[in-house]
Amino acid sequence: MENTKGWVIVVGTLALIAIMIMVGLWLIFDMIQRAVTPVESMTGNLSTQMASLINPTPTIIPNPITIIHDIRSLARLETIQYTVEKVITAESGQGALAPLFGDKLLFIAHGKIIAGINMTGLGPDDLWVENGVLYVKLPDPEIFITALDNEKSYVYDRDTGIFTKGDINLESTARLVAENEMEKAAEEDGILDMASQNAENYLSRLFRDLGYAEVIFVRNTKTPTP
Repeated sequence: MENTKGWVIVVGTLALIAIMIMVGLWLIFDMIQRAVTPVESMTGNLSTQMASLINPTPTIIPNPITIIHDIRSLARLETIQYTVEKVITAESGQGALAPLFGDKLLFIAHGKIIAGINMTGLGPDDLWVENGVLYVKLPDPEIFITALDNEKSYVYDRDTGIFTKGDINLESTARLVAENEMEKAAEEDGILDMASQNAENYLSRLFRDLGYAEVIFVRNTKTPTP
């Protein structure tokens, strides 16, 4: 009986010691964790600050003063839109010294061209009725808008010489050339003819709804369109 009590005391003592050891280890681990957390936080903050220094976020501050130079009334019938992508290579200082003083960039241009009819050019003499037929002479089609999409247009690659910071006007020149090339490509594809045809189709339905059973569009030579 005394042996059983002795074993109980020994087992209880060992269990108490084990619990005390586990509690001590937990306290030590907690102290280490509390000491490491500020270091990790400080390291993360330093990394963020270094990243901000290496790749700073630009701050844009628009001037609160706005100058409006011109206001005019418009009566444009937009009848077609082209979406065009163009690759432009712009370069300066090329040649034997290009690795030292040259500047070259590859610009991906994405934009739109909108064309139609300027209805302010339509006067009373441009509409007449003969034998119940309405004749309409529309103004020549025009390209109203040629604009780059700044969200989709970007400089894909740029290579500057060792001793130069690059031409500050090179990208602006590339953008201007891109707009001209996009407009030229749209004209070669027949955007003006399609703008005129779409305008005739739209106005033909409009005039018929107004009560004119037959509508014929004529060119400046007053030759009916097919």
